[in-house]
Amino acid sequence: MNEVDFLSLVKGPLFAAATIIFVLGLVLRLFEILSLGRKHNFAVPKGDPMQGGLREILRRSVPDKATFQRSMFTIVAGYVFHIGLFVVIFLLAAHIEVFKTVLGFGWPNLSTPVVDAFAVITMLGLLAVLVHRLTHPVKRFLSTKGDYVVWAATFIPVLTGYMAYHHLLLSPSLMLGLHILSVEVLMVLFPFTKLMHTFTVFLSRWYNGASMGMRGVKS
Repeated sequence: MNEVDFLSLVKGPLFAAATIIFVLGLVLRLFEILSLGRKHNFAVPKGDPMQGGLREILRRSVPDKATFQRSMFTIVAGYVFHIGLFVVIFLLAAHIEVFKTVLGFGWPNLSTPVVDAFAVITMLGLLAVLVHRLTHPVKRFLSTKGDYVVWAATFIPVLTGYMAYHHLLLSPSLMLGLHILSVEVLMVLFPFTKLMHTFTVFLSRWYNGASMGMRGVKS
């Protein structure tokens, strides 16, 4: 198989298969979560669950001073690479064209040099998180093989995309093919790993806050 055949394979059948697995897996996981339901609370509400849910989302998104001082590195590094990933995935012109092909619509993009800078920041943030995990005794003890698989599945697409754009190491077409393949691996793993928190983090925060809000207390 030459480079052209490989690129055609990853852009065609493999991308279609990865998209189907991603969508079906996502729908299945969300169905599993939402179908759990909860018992009806017959107690008279002492507060507003909606307000409690929104307050909890805001509280967990903007940590208080004590939490920030206690976990400064984790919070800063987390925000850095999450924001960087958002910019790289959703605001690069080439990526927006892919979304436009799949979804039927697009949105404005940032200039490529700006996104390229965010890619570097994202990789540095991810590397810093990995080093911290490996050197922090508690985090190293609590980490599983799955955590490192998720880290690699997140880091490699950014790295290969950066290398493809700058024509590093391999030919541009081969590196582009590897980049697309790494993204497809990420898509397949996404619904079945901790990456799923992308879709559940705000849902869980709202649920916890709403439960406390109904009881009339702050979470």
